[in-house]
Amino acid sequence: MLLPASFAGKRLKTDTMIKKNSFVLLFLLVLASCAGTQSTTTESSAAVKAEAAVSPAKTHIDAVRQQFAPDKRVALFDVEANGNVLRGETNMPEAKADLVKRLQAAGVSFVDSVQVLPEASLEGKHQAIVTISVANLRSQPKHSAELATQATMGTPLKVWKKKDGWYLVQTPDQYLSWVDYGGVALMDQTAFNSWQQGKKLIYTKTYGFAYAKADKAATTVSDMVYGDVLVQKNKTKDFYEVSFPDGRTGFISAAEAIDYKEWVASRKPTEENLVASSKEMLGMPYLWGGTSVKGMDCSGFTKTIFFMNGLVLPRDASQQVHIGELVDTKSGWDNMRPGDLLFFGSPAKDGKPERVVHVGMWIGGNQEFIHSAGRVRINSMNPSAANHDAFELGRFLRAKRVSPEATLVDLREKSLYE
Repeated sequence: MLLPASFAGKRLKTDTMIKKNSFVLLFLLVLASCAGTQSTTTESSAAVKAEAAVSPAKTHIDAVRQQFAPDKRVALFDVEANGNVLRGETNMPEAKADLVKRLQAAGVSFVDSVQVLPEASLEGKHQAIVTISVANLRSQPKHSAELATQATMGTPLKVWKKKDGWYLVQTPDQYLSWVDYGGVALMDQTAFNSWQQGKKLIYTKTYGFAYAKADKAATTVSDMVYGDVLVQKNKTKDFYEVSFPDGRTGFISAAEAIDYKEWVASRKPTEENLVASSKEMLGMPYLWGGTSVKGMDCSGFTKTIFFMNGLVLPRDASQQVHIGELVDTKSGWDNMRPGDLLFFGSPAKDGKPERVVHVGMWIGGNQEFIHSAGRVRINSMNPSAANHDAFELGRFLRAKRVSPEATLVDLREKSLYE
């Protein structure tokens, strides 16, 4: 079909205008794109320069952290560089001194605003003793925070700082966490030494009470759990009169406690005793962060077993796995002995590190182990056993044999309570 000449001319003119406008639009887009690229490049250059400005200090900070505080659960080195200003805090004066030395040697100028704990606001009260049967220690200074660990009555703690009614403390296994004011008695060094010098008793029944009078019908002063430690004041035929770290007094049944030194001297972490201790806790509930008979997680369970036999293990499974001697399980379970620890999780793969997330203890028999999973229970590695645990077998990593020398503290050699 032929178009009128006038219409064809208009069509040609329109096409030409469209092409011209398209060219202008394309040019503007390219210009805008270039402008954007230039802006991004400028911003990237500024970021690189800013990073370069702080990198000398950051490199040294990272090196000191790796040397002194590779595990932030047990060592505090929260330091960063803001320009040339060093900010943060640490509970290790030697770490700060090393950082300063490194920066000076490298010719890096800096302003020191790093606080070395303990805080001055504690007024010299850098020690604390747990005053309740089981104190809940949390990851943050609030009751809604994750339960990190627990500490039983009489446990000595280092105190680093205060926030509202909470204290950042460090347990004898070096774990850092927060406890509220109701669970501890703060002490200066003089008061702490006086408490430590008192004649100690350790509560050895799984669960019980301290009373206001030498009578089980009397009102209670506190509940008690295995491992609680108090100062003995007097003894009658059936009761001990005891002193609590916060000054309270009470009475506990003489059949439920023993002189601490006598208890320590009787600790023998043999295969038989470790197994017997573990079975005393069968059926007890699982509690994330728990390390007492009121509830325990997997590593809290193994920790309690060894404590009952005079030995202090690290807090978490991922820490316990690094102590002791490796047991060869490549060809089966023949080399396993009761008391050996089994570790579970995921192996290193595709550039991701190994993750140790569970621990149990070998007890022998039909390839059986005991662990806290839902509750303290006994399972077997034998696929034909009625109590076989296919899930744990599928994620087994390795086993370790822990001698007294490999633990953090052997209470027979170094007392925590005296």
